[in-house]
Amino acid sequence: MSLIELMLILATIIGVADSNTIQIKDDTGKTATVKLMCINTPKETKQQHITSATNKLKRLLPSGSPVVIKSLNREENGRILGEVFVDNRSVNLRLVEEGNAVVDRETLPDCEESRMQYLVAEANAKNKRLGLWQQFNPISNRNRAR
Repeated sequence: MSLIELMLILATIIGVADSNTIQIKDDTGKTATVKLMCINTPKETKQQHITSATNKLKRLLPSGSPVVIKSLNREENGRILGEVFVDNRSVNLRLVEEGNAVVDRETLPDCEESRMQYLVAEANAKNKRLGLWQQFNPISNRNRAR
């Protein structure tokens, strides 16, 4: 089995906990929590943006949806840190493209293959003043927005 196969998890969505955390059941029947890596949904912005990001994630990942998760790391408590894909498209990246999340500069190096895509997506969303970017500066310190 190759390293890339060990990093990929076939799963089904059980639910959305918040704007960047989901619960899944993997193909062996185990349940797990997944934090979407390389993005943040700022906690310091207006509540409407957090609710909007959570609702968007619920629409993108309804319960029962099949997903593929690229596991980038795992926390001590077993929570998976990863990138979620539906139909070969990154949900994490889509949240940034639509202004529902910002790039997390602290974890961005973990998303090495798609780093530039995240940065371009954020710049485009900011330029178009989408979602969080409707405010002048949605967060004062991106790394505090965890």
